[in-house]
This record gives sequence, structure tokens and C-alpha cells, in this order.
Amino acid sequence: MLSDFIDRVANKLSGSSLITMGVLFLIVFASALIAYWRTVEQRSLRDFLDFAFPSEVIWHPSARADILFWITKRTIMPFLLIPAGVTFVVAVGYVTHQALSTIMAIQAPLTDEPPGPVLTIVFTGTMLLAYDISYYLYHVAQHRFPFLWELHKVHHSAEVMVGITKDRVHPLDDLMNRAWDGVIPGVCFGVWSVVAFNPVEVTVFGVSVYVIRNILMMDFVRHTHLKISFGRLNHVILCPHWHQLHHSVDPRHYDKNFGLLFSFWDRLFGTQLAPEPNEDFQFGLTDRDASQYQSLFGLYILPLKKMGGHLLRFTRRMTGSAPSHRKSNP
Repeated sequence: MLSDFIDRVANKLSGSSLITMGVLFLIVFASALIAYWRTVEQRSLRDFLDFAFPSEVIWHPSARADILFWITKRTIMPFLLIPAGVTFVVAVGYVTHQALSTIMAIQAPLTDEPPGPVLTIVFTGTMLLAYDISYYLYHVAQHRFPFLWELHKVHHSAEVMVGITKDRVHPLDDLMNRAWDGVIPGVCFGVWSVVAFNPVEVTVFGVSVYVIRNILMMDFVRHTHLKISFGRLNHVILCPHWHQLHHSVDPRHYDKNFGLLFSFWDRLFGTQLAPEPNEDFQFGLTDRDASQYQSLFGLYILPLKKMGGHLLRFTRRMTGSAPSHRKSNP
């Protein structure tokens, strides 16, 4: 049963979560230490703490909104704690596996030999690429289509970055992203399970791929004020400083650096822009109602109201009807 298969994946996830959290914490601490060491000459523990937790960021209304939003999402919507896309990837992969096995009339996997290290590395690499191009395409769509942008504005409304800003994502946006995330990675997952892997084994490796991606992309760090750069690796892996440019309100930075883990998608599609070394950014929205997004109402309800407005205007255009009176654009 598909539901049993997904449950087995979810159970495997819980066992590795503590180890993953420990690794991510060490990465955050090391990043703060490196950034501090490069920035400050006269060093002390107190100064390091002030650098890592600047009061103007920690006590900003946007930071308080992040904390409240983070707590409420995890209190009332625990199903969203499942790592992005895993459930949908497994579901699409399972269907792909069953369909290919039936159409080709084969007993999958094709090889009886257990996969060796080379095959496992190739699988991991292709899954990382599938996850990443999937996210890139969805992220571009979020900025291109007003209907999706109303949800994505929640993430861009943060005026300071405090790590958990990475989770400043509307629940509906989160769910839609995870559903889309299952398409390309899910098919890739299913093909591999037919070719060389037992479905249970590929599930374990699939979870590992997600964990590897999370560690490499440093999602927590890139949603902070820490300007971490990878040097020449920036042209392969998207560093935190390049992603911070994506959140900038400077018109020169609009619609740049959409990537999640790999930066070469942006170079390939002409959306890459490298910041100046140690360049500072102003974050947030330039809309007149930007301040409304610093409350739970603004983060949860306002995007839905605005999406409803887009849907109503679209319906009127399709039906040829017109509103009873004209309103000025916001």
C-alpha cells in the first residue's frame, strides 16, 4: 500500500533528525565564528555574542513576527514538519516504479546486485540535481506570476534575517511547493528504483539526499546577517551572501539568484548576480502595505485575501463582466 510505504519513510526520517539538527547547529556556529573572525580585529566573547546576536536584529518587529509565525506553524500544522517534498517524492516515485514495472513487464530492480558506492554516488547526484532544478523553476514562477507572488511575499516581507526566517513561508505556499517538488524528483526517484535499487533502499538514500541538500545549502545561515561566501565555489554552490542579495529591496537585485543549492541554474538562465564583497542589503518589501506583514494576520490571512482579489479579477476577465465601480491600483 502507498500509505504504508510513506509511513515507513516518515519513521525513518525521525531517527536521523537529531543528528541532522546537531550538524546544522555546528554549521551555524562555525559560520558565525568565521564571519566574526574576518570582520573584527579586537576580539572577545562578549563582542562575538553581540556580533552573532545584534540587538537591532533580535528585537526588530520582523524578528518577533518570525518567532510567532514559526511557533504557530509548528503548533497547528505539524504535518508541515515533514522535510520538503519527501512525501510527494515518495508517492510519485512509487507510482512511477509501479507503472514502469507493469509497462515493461519486468521485476524491478533490473539488477540483482546490491548497488555499489559509485552507483550510489551517481544516484545521489542525480537526485540533488532533480530537487534543485525543481525548486529553481517553482521559485521563478513565484516571482513571475502575481497569484503565486502573493504567497511568496510572506517570505520576502522579512525586514531582518534571523535564521528561522527560512521558515517564513505561508503554509499554502509550503504545501504547493512540496507538491511540485514531487514531480521531477519523484519521477527520477521512481526510475532509479526500477533500474538499480530496491524501493526500500532507494527511500533511505532519498532521505539522505534531502539531508545532504539541507546541510550543503546552509539554509539557516543564509537567512541571517552573516555574509558567508565560498570563493570560487560560489559559481557551483549558492553561498549565503548571494542568497541574501535575492532578498534585497534594491531594484538592481530583483529576480536574481533564484537557486536553492546550485548556483549554475542562475548562470544558465541569466538570473545570476554576484554581490560586492561584504555588501550590505536592506531587506523587505517596497509595497505601501509592507508593515502589515509583521503580524500574524498579515502573514496568514492577508496573502489569501490578495489571492482572492486576483482570482476575482481573473474570473471577471473570463466571463467578460466588469466591476460596478472603478478603484485605483494599490
